[in-house]
Amino acid sequence: MGGGALADRRRWVDRRLLLALRDRGADPRVAAAARALSWAGEHAALWLVTGVTGAARAHAAGDARLRARRLRGTALVAAAHLTSMAVKRVVRRPRPDLPGRPPLVRTAAAYSFPSSHAASATAAAIAFAPLPGTVSGRPSGARWLPAVAAAMCASRVVAGVHYPTDVAAGALLGALTVRLGRTPRPRGTRDVRPRTPAVARAADRSRRSAVRGRGASGASRGVVRRMTGRGRGRHG
Repeated sequence: MGGGALADRRRWVDRRLLLALRDRGADPRVAAAARALSWAGEHAALWLVTGVTGAARAHAAGDARLRARRLRGTALVAAAHLTSMAVKRVVRRPRPDLPGRPPLVRTAAAYSFPSSHAASATAAAIAFAPLPGTVSGRPSGARWLPAVAAAMCASRVVAGVHYPTDVAAGALLGALTVRLGRTPRPRGTRDVRPRTPAVARAADRSRRSAVRGRGASGASRGVVRRMTGRGRGRHG
């Protein structure tokens, strides 16, 4: 199969997937969800607000390291979005034209490839999901961020404004932006964060338990030594 035949096959599959997902938008509930997600992700608004809000909470908790990481993640989301807009102007792929299936949302740009929504959503999921919360110390967005990002990517095809390959390219661009923009951590170092009050209390409880455990173990060894010494006195 030649290169032209492969390209035709790819376009056929791309369009078939687009039609299948766009037809899901005939359900009013699906259409409403697609519109809401598209609106929330316009100009990466949801993800930028998420990053800035998280940085503000980290600042209020006195966690300068977490604040810096959230601000860096926010900058990477913005970079992914702006890069996708620049690529659109170079590639200039038209938006899908589906007779009898009008798009569910308006678009800010006339071009389709890559999806800026997918670029910013993927960048946010990768940059923010692993970051710890200000109170629990556990990843705060590990559950909801990837799910919302994936739904937002799919919503652009359901809305009829992107081909699946637009979304795939946008997601790849977002992931690559975060990968290239992360500060490499020196080998052998650990991610040590300033303790928030809740984390400090938990650490103190753990330390006290360890001290009590060592005290009990020492007392037991003393008893054993005394008993052993008496035994030697009787049998020596």
